[in-house]
Amino acid sequence: MKKAKKRKIFIIALCIIAVLIIAGDWALSVMIYDENFNRRFESYEPLMLYVDDFEGLQRTQYEFSSDKGQTLTGYMYHSEENQHGIIVIAHGLGGGGHNSYMDCANYFAHHGYYVFAYDATGNDESGGDGVGGLPQGVIDLDYALSFVEESGNFPDLPIGLFGHSWGGYSVCSVLTYHPEVSAVVACSGFNSSSDMFEAEGKKQAGDGIYMILPFVKLHERIKYGSYASNTAMDGFAATGASVMIVHSSDDNMVPIEYGYDIYYEKYKDDARFRFIRFEDKGHNYVYNNMTYVNAWNAAFDKWLETLDYNYNAAENKERFEADKADYIHSHLDRDKWCNMLNTELFENFVRFYDENLK
Repeated sequence: MKKAKKRKIFIIALCIIAVLIIAGDWALSVMIYDENFNRRFESYEPLMLYVDDFEGLQRTQYEFSSDKGQTLTGYMYHSEENQHGIIVIAHGLGGGGHNSYMDCANYFAHHGYYVFAYDATGNDESGGDGVGGLPQGVIDLDYALSFVEESGNFPDLPIGLFGHSWGGYSVCSVLTYHPEVSAVVACSGFNSSSDMFEAEGKKQAGDGIYMILPFVKLHERIKYGSYASNTAMDGFAATGASVMIVHSSDDNMVPIEYGYDIYYEKYKDDARFRFIRFEDKGHNYVYNNMTYVNAWNAAFDKWLETLDYNYNAAENKERFEADKADYIHSHLDRDKWCNMLNTELFENFVRFYDENLK
């Protein structure tokens, strides 16, 4: 009897320890996830783009609600030219809302398209204490598309999507909920919501990331339901939309094997898919001409060498931020900064939309 009782106590103790370990791993994974994704992101003012930077570009502001009643702010961009479709832009994560993609909106607006671009939850002009998680991008795009289609504020024209990074994942995954979309251009995107956590986690913890990845997936599933498990590949299977995939093999933010390679293996012989692979464009500048960026970075590095204080020291943080902003305001060539797009690539994008938004 005593042995049986001791064995029972031992088993109970093991179960308690196992539960505590699981609970600890879950709590740790949620904490790390929230530190990376459940934050507010604001555009950096010295590098922001403005409508006045682009000749002939006009825009109208709109507000609409997303899944939890949070108000999202969006703008319809247009020019004086005849528009024959609407392109909805989904922005990336970490640099604020759609402001960084205003040059893309300007190009499309001057080549025959209305452009609707918005700030996702937790970004710039939109509500939300934080983004929450990566599936929120798909949710917000779902609501944005419904707003464009149902509000009565927009012309009844075929719709295309353009997305980069987080937006690249969102514009593909959302096809499950909006199979009526005609054409999609996705740059530097990933297939599933947990991919970015996995990719970055492997850099920091190696294979150890796979111990907490199941908890991340469970956390997303509980928080976002079917949006969390829905992938870009699911979106492709749900629609007849034409899709263009753009990625660079040296992308260290979203490694190419998390997106492009998966799609290419399945759809390389499918006529509705087009693939553009670069070797040296990285992540953030996959669709840009890097000439001015490289010159700017070189000049900025030289400026850093002239500082007579340690700009990495915590006590100099505020001083450095002020000096950095002053330097940018004084030295940034706004005309070049606002016109860095790879126009040859964007000509391909426009031809692609022209062929498929009918």
